[in-house]
Amino acid sequence: MTQEQSKKALVVEGGAMRGIFAAGVLDGFLETGQTNFDFAIGVSAGSTNLIGFLAGDHGRNRKILLQHALQPEFLNWRRFLKGGHFCDVSWLWHASFEQVPLNTRHYLEQNRPLYVVTTNVDTGFPVYTRVTVDNLHELFPASCAIPLAYREFPAVGGAPMTDGGLGDSIPVIKAYEMGALDITVILSRPRGFRKKIRPLPKFTKRFFKHHPALFDAVARRSAVYNDAINFIDNPPADCKMTVLAPPEDFPVGRFTQDKKLLEQGYEMGRAAALATNSA
Repeated sequence: MTQEQSKKALVVEGGAMRGIFAAGVLDGFLETGQTNFDFAIGVSAGSTNLIGFLAGDHGRNRKILLQHALQPEFLNWRRFLKGGHFCDVSWLWHASFEQVPLNTRHYLEQNRPLYVVTTNVDTGFPVYTRVTVDNLHELFPASCAIPLAYREFPAVGGAPMTDGGLGDSIPVIKAYEMGALDITVILSRPRGFRKKIRPLPKFTKRFFKHHPALFDAVARRSAVYNDAINFIDNPPADCKMTVLAPPEDFPVGRFTQDKKLLEQGYEMGRAAALATNSA
């Protein structure tokens, strides 16, 4: 990938249903005109939130998370126990794309590229792919495909991919390497959160016996995540960092299905965006 010459980037972390916070932030940005980013990088749910934002579709992400993501076609333990997907990200992407308009034309005309992070199953390393009209139906399900919870590895450009969060959960360092000196990052967990670095349970390895590079990615995920947090907390001298993160009492977890809690999470995100605009 060629180096971006742009200077202002928006980075959004994933986190499944915790993405409702980013949905609120991004709607708040649209309401206050905070859209002057040169490019964006999204991971998993962060990527699907970003395409709605860059398409200018206020309320689209909220609608998907409060309606489609609460359907049994998306999260289903019984289906999982019978050998199917627990978290059917392909269904969620395609059903929402068909039923909730996405202004892809606006996205393309704005020329603010979105890069979606996936993790290459064969190498275990992150891949950053620019969204086009030709690859969006491959990219978004792949970036959200949590291993084991989604029992397939969607192909992107012919290569098997999985959850972008395994390779690079918060791609702020990548944004800096791409030329961004002013980075806004939307996190899914409160400030101060770090992943504990500890050995994986021995039984974990058998789930990845045919994909050793992917196991390695899982094993180093906490360290990569914490490296990103360290970068956010101590950015280079030439880099301005703006951070929006859920409060300590954020009520939404990865697979929360309580609509009232999700609505609270959305409003917390929206309030954070409005506060940033007035600061």
